Amino acid sequence: MLTLILGLFFLAFIVTLFFNFLKADGDFTLLSKRHVKREEIEDKVFWITGASRGIGEVLAKQLASLGAKVIISARNEAELERVKKQLTGKHAPSEVMVLPLDLTSGEDVLREAVEKAETSFAGAGVDYLIHNAAYERPKTTALDAMFDVNVLGPISLTRLLVPSMLRRKRGHLVVMSSAAGKTPAPGQAVYSATKFALNGYFHTLRSELCRKGIKVTVVCPGPIKTANAPGTSTSEERASAEKRVPSERCAELTIIAASHGLKEVWISYQPVLAVMYLVQYMPTIGYWLMDKIGGKRVEAAAQKGNAYSLSLLFRKKKPS
Repeated sequence: MLTLILGLFFLAFIVTLFFNFLKADGDFTLLSKRHVKREEIEDKVFWITGASRGIGEVLAKQLASLGAKVIISARNEAELERVKKQLTGKHAPSEVMVLPLDLTSGEDVLREAVEKAETSFAGAGVDYLIHNAAYERPKTTALDAMFDVNVLGPISLTRLLVPSMLRRKRGHLVVMSSAAGKTPAPGQAVYSATKFALNGYFHTLRSELCRKGIKVTVVCPGPIKTANAPGTSTSEERASAEKRVPSERCAELTIIAASHGLKEVWISYQPVLAVMYLVQYMPTIGYWLMDKIGGKRVEAAAQKGNAYSLSLLFRKKKPS
């Protein structure tokens, strides 16, 4: 009898876990944290790149509302000023710092930006650097340009800032990577390569510096619903057919992950989340699955269709 009862409890647990997984928008460890550790955010200095729109803008707003001191960077100073005016919180907008920055400007410009960031807020220094700036998979972007912004820029900025963090024996790097940095992303090979490169560099950097007070959190979002820059068209035109995590939720989960010092987190709805688990823990099956849908996914994306649908498994690929 006891065995039967225990068996039923175990079955109920498995069923509950399965249905929770179907509804999840993040990995199990991330979702188990539930709330931001506010003491890790309040009065800390956060430097956010790519903060003029999208997830970066939302991160700035949420962090300011939590009492953080915020430095916002991007190439478009006018858009940064717009974001600054919308920030509310203990230190906003009067003490928010606008720091225009192009990650491809070269080491001298990046070094000057680091010096300005470090001396902001009475020389408090940067507690968190959130690497959010990136090219978002436009087909017209040259390979060199995408690597310059997505990989070389963040690495160069990190190498210039980390010595100051090491002197203070504290610092936290938050890297907005992508699910495309964990699994194959048919139709986005170069973009995927930049995100794999980011993951490799920052996970290795953590292992080198973790005992010296430096933390690294790598965030891997899947499809995210973000607002467009004014006057531009978007891949989100097909978002009506795709279930995307809202940028507000992505930012909230990112801040939770950073405040708890998590090393890597995944943010996505199904089926992308399930594919990430498969590739991570059952790579033979995961890569077989991606090979099966690869060509069909490229076709769906080209036709502005749903590139994340389970129906791709069963749809016949058009003959070339």
